[in-house]
Parts: sequence; C-alpha cells; structure tokens
Amino acid sequence: MRILVPIDGSDCSERALRFAAEMARRHEGDLRVVHITDVETEATEMIMERAEEVLADEGVDSEPSVSIDVQLTFQGSGRIGKDIVKLATSQGFDHIVMGHHGAGAVDRLLLGSVAKTVINAREVPVTIVP
Repeated sequence: MRILVPIDGSDCSERALRFAAEMARRHEGDLRVVHITDVETEATEMIMERAEEVLADEGVDSEPSVSIDVQLTFQGSGRIGKDIVKLATSQGFDHIVMGHHGAGAVDRLLLGSVAKTVINAREVPVTIVP
C-alpha cells in the first residue's frame, strides 16, 4: 500500500500523519508526506521539520517533501486539492490520509475545502482525520 499524506502544519494534519504512520506500519506500506505551496518559506521549513519529528516519533522511515507550483501567486484550497489528487494519481498512491480543519459553512462557501475537493475527485480512497 502506498499512502500519501498532505500536511499543512496544523494540529489536524499532524494527527493525520500519526494515523497514516500507524496505517503504514500495520499494512507494511510506503508513506509519502508532502506539503504543497506556491513558495517555500521559513514556515515551510518548520512544517517539514515537525513532520520529520513526528515520523521519527512514530518509527517510520519516510522523508517529507515540498511540492511547489511556481506559476501561482496564491493557491486556493480547490487548487491545492486538485494538486493532491494529481500527485496521488500520477504517482500511483493507493490511499490518501489527510486532516480536515472542520471550518464553518461560511469559510467553506468562500474558500472551498481541500479535503472536500480530494474526496469529490473519487480517484483514490481517502481517510479524513479531524
């Protein structure tokens, strides 16, 4: 089983990463952690360092990566969701595990939801961790 875990530095994405690490151990799967952004910053570095710490805590041998789309100045949540789906399908992942913030109705209406975009694509099975 090949598992993709998109992270954003939030508590729920850390919970998703821990869940995915356990899933990978139980199913002897491969785990790839990715942070999708339009520009790499100090915050990106902090997110990736924290992911490495979580993976070490969980005893999983995986190296997080950053996927950057330099053509965009801002990536809305719908675009990030599409990028996650594209990455998962193009690289043959069997499962996506991701966190979900549980934003309110107004936020979902205005910004969309990365998790909703990934789920609605119906390309790869998805587990959402709150």
